[in-house]
Amino acid sequence: MFAEQGIAVPKVLYASNSAIMLADAGITVQGRLGQLKESDPVAHDDLMVACATELGRLHASGLCHGRPYPRDMFFSGRRLGFMDFEEDPQTVMPLEVAQARDIWLLFLQIATGARLGMETQNRAYEAWSEQAPAAARVELQRMIRFLGGFLFLARLIGRVHMGSDLRRFIVATSFLMHAFTTYSVD
Repeated sequence: MFAEQGIAVPKVLYASNSAIMLADAGITVQGRLGQLKESDPVAHDDLMVACATELGRLHASGLCHGRPYPRDMFFSGRRLGFMDFEEDPQTVMPLEVAQARDIWLLFLQIATGARLGMETQNRAYEAWSEQAPAAARVELQRMIRFLGGFLFLARLIGRVHMGSDLRRFIVATSFLMHAFTTYSVD
């Protein structure tokens, strides 16, 4: 389905009920982010914004990924491609909910990984929302309102033990709550 929409995916070399073998897609976005993290924070964050842009394009094509982490994206010319389709959220939720979940999952990576902080988060949100369907933006706002209700508890738990997953949840959800006071959903 992704290839039919012009979105790069690795070639499937072998598939069975229990295994799949893909052609080499080259360096992942996560690998490149690791190379840039200390040496070029601007390029590092530009690449994070590119991830959000490509996810917006994917959503505009009527698709969702399920787990759009930078380790599941690769370079395909001037664009990014997607791989590792272990999850198929559309089988258990409406498309707009799956798309909202996609961007929230990507923001778990962006919120704590961005070297330039809020500036990059804002750019990434704008890049996604410029392309994403209105229904996905509305659903994201609904989802973040719900998740925001857990921020107090998450911060309280964080005083005792602040693990990396909890930190990502707090930072990403807090940013997205902020985004809805800054950006229009319409």
